[in-house]
Amino acid sequence: MSSATPRDASRLAHLDALLFDLDGVLTPTAEVHMRAWSRLFGEYFAAHDLAPYTEADYFEHVDGRPRYDGVRAMLAARDVVLPEGSPDDGPDTETVCGLGNRKNAAFAAELAENGVTPYPGSVAFLDRAIAEGVRVAVVSSSRNAVPVLEAAGLRDRFDVIVDGVVAAAEGITGKPAPDTYLEGARRLGLTADDCVVVEDAQSGVEAGRRGAFGLVLGVDRGTGAQTLLDFGADLVVDDLGTLVEALDRTRASSAPNPDQATPGTPSTSSTSSTTGTTEAQS
Repeated sequence: MSSATPRDASRLAHLDALLFDLDGVLTPTAEVHMRAWSRLFGEYFAAHDLAPYTEADYFEHVDGRPRYDGVRAMLAARDVVLPEGSPDDGPDTETVCGLGNRKNAAFAAELAENGVTPYPGSVAFLDRAIAEGVRVAVVSSSRNAVPVLEAAGLRDRFDVIVDGVVAAAEGITGKPAPDTYLEGARRLGLTADDCVVVEDAQSGVEAGRRGAFGLVLGVDRGTGAQTLLDFGADLVVDDLGTLVEALDRTRASSAPNPDQATPGTPSTSSTSSTTGTTEAQS
């Protein structure tokens, strides 16, 4: 299991807020999403005599993107162009929105039938952050963020949730653009430099890097540590529970602030981890 270097970990205690992605970071809903995407495109590609849908397709084209963006990107990878349609399209409508709604119906059924249990290490990290006075928010591409948080018993921890519903209603561009994370910071009354982005998807860490956030913390659930580092993570762990002690602000107050590093000394460095499963966002 990997862990952050002291300099990287110490930054957690000096920043004001944690902006959590949801699926694959707080809750292991990735497998539910992955099964829903596989059912959608497995059936659709077979019916249209296209190359079979694979797990690699998920990580390359779907993971971390808003639902309709994921549909559009996956179809483009097979040189398929469909009408955009409307968010009101039924799940049997052959449009981008129709296919996205078909996937969402499959996800909702899985969630209702099986529920979801949050990652213990992530809950320990989240609760320690709250106890230390760190502000927290959820920033997710998913339109199911609130039902997932409720199913996981985490809804009461968050006053600020910027999800796919909010992004669609307010016209906020989704990941890998930084806009949803910037909106999360704004709603907390903070700047990007005050906040840590916590992500497990390459599109999410890219959003954190493009938004110039104070720290981009990657959680490797299967995307691959090096991939997360390449797309913008400052450090990568495979379990947020390993960083609980790094949130100790009393201890940090007697240590040098990593943002005031000696000139010529980098304020962050990269570490990597190994295995896991990653998320779908919507």
